[in-house]
Amino acid sequence: MTTTNRIVLCVLSAVVMASCGIDMPKSTPSSYETMTVSKSDIELPMKFSAKMRGEHDVTIVPQISGQLMQICVSEGQQVQKGATLFIIDSRNAELELEAAEANLLAAQAQESSAKMEWESNKNLYEKNIVSRYMLDNAENNYKQAQAAVNQAQATVNRARVNLGFCTITAPVTGVIGGINYRVGDQVSPATQLTMLSGNEKMQAEFSLNESLIEAQVAMGLSRGDVKKYLNELPGVTFVMKNGTEYPHKGRITSLTGVVDATTGTIACKATFPNPEGHLFSGIQGTVVLPLDEKDVMVIPQVAVVRLQDKRLVYVVQPDSTATAVAITTEDTGNGKDIIVTSGLNPGQQIVTVGANNVQEGQRVLF
Repeated sequence: MTTTNRIVLCVLSAVVMASCGIDMPKSTPSSYETMTVSKSDIELPMKFSAKMRGEHDVTIVPQISGQLMQICVSEGQQVQKGATLFIIDSRNAELELEAAEANLLAAQAQESSAKMEWESNKNLYEKNIVSRYMLDNAENNYKQAQAAVNQAQATVNRARVNLGFCTITAPVTGVIGGINYRVGDQVSPATQLTMLSGNEKMQAEFSLNESLIEAQVAMGLSRGDVKKYLNELPGVTFVMKNGTEYPHKGRITSLTGVVDATTGTIACKATFPNPEGHLFSGIQGTVVLPLDEKDVMVIPQVAVVRLQDKRLVYVVQPDSTATAVAITTEDTGNGKDIIVTSGLNPGQQIVTVGANNVQEGQRVLF
């Protein structure tokens, strides 16, 4: 079929359809949703990578050397403060205590003899029977005997402390970490037996960025005001790596006084209650700090058209046509909205839903 025949056929078909009352499809202009830009307040979820550790994490090491005789706990076990964790061979410590106690008895006997001699010489001196020299000599012997008793008593106390070191107890309530030693191993004060994580409260360690530090300076906070500033901050949330939000809110409890020269950040800690024991030392996640932004222009993200390194919105003109305007923005972190920092003015009307389909100068129906 030739091109001329095709054209004739199309014309005839249109005539037939019109004569039969069939409506031809008509092209209709697209319509778009719009909004009027205004200023409002918004809560920004500021997010920081964090690592959990117990508020009272303690490294358990022996205070004396000896053979490990008994391991009274298992890895991951929850223990109370004062619970027995490890027992070290105590036989040498017991012998040292017995020897120290014997020396103490001998020193006390010597002290008693020296005291009687001094008191006797004192009476004789008062009767002019002995010289002053003999009295002073007896008094010095008595003082030396007293010093020997004190020294022997200190040795006994030290021996008792060393004997007590043979039984290692939990200094805090918490969870037992890994145990890398077995019964029969030789241990010393350089041996790390385990880590006891005091997990009644947990601390998320993270870094505050430079913008927050500058905000603190701009607020004119003095050193004494920092605690008050921290108390006025809103509660924070901990989100685990799998996206699970920890149900208990925490609070920022400390800021270090030194800025990291490499990163320009300040180390910070947020404390979380851990009544169910669901948090463990070493867990990584995100601390979310909600901060209020006052009097800002907030628009939906669907209104923003990304063109290479630019961000555009389509402003509706009085004649209903759309004009692209470049803007600068700040992320809100909620996945829906965006803050406009420049390029728009309150009262302007912009295209929202369907903005990606708008062309420059196109008439927008609303």
